[in-house]
Amino acid sequence: MNKAELIDAMAAESGLTKADSKKALDAFVKVTQNALKSGDKITLVGFGTFSVSTRAARIGRNPQTGKELKIAAKKVVKFKAGSDLAGAVA
Repeated sequence: MNKAELIDAMAAESGLTKADSKKALDAFVKVTQNALKSGDKITLVGFGTFSVSTRAARIGRNPQTGKELKIAAKKVVKFKAGSDLAGAVA
């Protein structure tokens, strides 16, 4: 499902217009990005938790040449599905 299909599905499910659904989705994405950027965690009970984790620097290997290379430390976004979501998918 792409963004346009998600907006259509949100509009159909909620009874909102497509424009209002797009605004709501865009607002959710922006608020989520800002919260994660500032180091906060977002928990939606039953759905899941978005958080930021730090991945340590490490030594990797180029699979073609076998040469070692340094992989820098970085922050990554993690999502852990909640019990309701996990149960619905299973």
